[in-house]
Amino acid sequence: LSAAPRPVVLVSRDAGCGDSASALAQGGIAAAIGPGDDPHAHAHDTLLAGAGHNDAGMVRWLCVRAPATIAWLQRQGVPFDREGDRLSLGREGGHGRNRIVHAGGDASGRVLVDALAARVRAASHVRWQVGEVHALLLHGDAVGGVRLREAGGGSVEIAARDVVLATGGIGAAYARTSNPVGADGAGLALGLAAGARARDLEFVQFHPTGLDLPAAQCVPLVTEALRGAGAHLCDVHGRWLMAGVHGQVDLAPRDVVARRVARALREDGGAWLDARAIGDGWPSRFPTVFAACRAHGIDPRAVPIPVTPVAHFHMGGLAVDRDGATSVPGLHAVGEVACNGVHGANRLASNSLLEGVTCGRRLGRRLAREASPCARGGAFRVAEAGAGAGDPQLAWLRAQLWHALGPERDGSTMHALAGAIDPAAGWQAALARRLVLAALQRRASLGAHWRTDAP
Repeated sequence: LSAAPRPVVLVSRDAGCGDSASALAQGGIAAAIGPGDDPHAHAHDTLLAGAGHNDAGMVRWLCVRAPATIAWLQRQGVPFDREGDRLSLGREGGHGRNRIVHAGGDASGRVLVDALAARVRAASHVRWQVGEVHALLLHGDAVGGVRLREAGGGSVEIAARDVVLATGGIGAAYARTSNPVGADGAGLALGLAAGARARDLEFVQFHPTGLDLPAAQCVPLVTEALRGAGAHLCDVHGRWLMAGVHGQVDLAPRDVVARRVARALREDGGAWLDARAIGDGWPSRFPTVFAACRAHGIDPRAVPIPVTPVAHFHMGGLAVDRDGATSVPGLHAVGEVACNGVHGANRLASNSLLEGVTCGRRLGRRLAREASPCARGGAFRVAEAGAGAGDPQLAWLRAQLWHALGPERDGSTMHALAGAIDPAAGWQAALARRLVLAALQRRASLGAHWRTDAP
């Protein structure tokens, strides 16, 4: 939308973006717009959660522009939840104040994506094409277009002076995730195949509370906003899990809470979120989680919810500058597939949709003003990630990444996995090995990268 009037071809796997992690986002968008709040406090909380590994200048820029991002989304038709004449503000882990803007209760991502998709369909400069990009076309070291596989199975090439990857994260590379199955790292692998530099690949955030469903890989998220509304994590005996662990108790940063829940599952056989205090407000305040629980025979008004950590967000990705440019001329990235340093070693809750929208607008405005130089003539060179791994190999990779690159890690386990992965077994195997090697190189614990052998 922000690239107008420059012509844009938008390629997605379906016509509505329903299988994206953005559409599944329950939390909302962080912005310092409440009484007594300010962007400096928002930036402080972001840097604290990110263990100081953030790009501080980028953090300040994002937090200062957050209120304007909310205002822009309202102009696009996003109906944020209100209390009287003010926007309703919630609180999540790591935030010192109530500053989370929601839409549709815990359906914020779906409401936002639907509103923006409607604007895109009405935009005369955008052509929305269903398909899947499986190769980048290069002239020398510069991007000159894409090759995509259409829904009917055919292949088509589209020339472009600029290509933007907005393909999400890598959660589906793990045995347990809150992400949809399509968030498998394919865009990251494609950018790496084209020669783009990577950054911070070892930093993977685990959300502490996915719905614990036996044998399920992609599980519903149990939003952190429940803990902001008074819910508490507990063990099988009803004792609070976070008591004495962190000063913010259940609203501690996600990496701290995820490690505690992981230990409870390993040592006590389970962990639960007691949200019975929400009472009759469940269906209206948290309709998404309520429906997911009821679909699996759980009534959260009457019993605690069984929870598990899940792979949730990749702080690392293709290294980009503040305008979203990768190291490959003409190739750009935005959102979870990119790493501009704003999240550091651990993302602060509800900063992800904020980053996607704010940085997406910045990149769009830049591409509206200037295009990359025209690609030279002659044949294209094709950069593709390669063939995919088979189902048995994928199941093995997911289980191994969960074991070796989960909420807690150690050098011997990671070394063993690096030696066991055959990078020729499919692009997923090659990407998994890159993740393991990046984690091995960081020998000390930092943020979400927690090594039990170097605490």
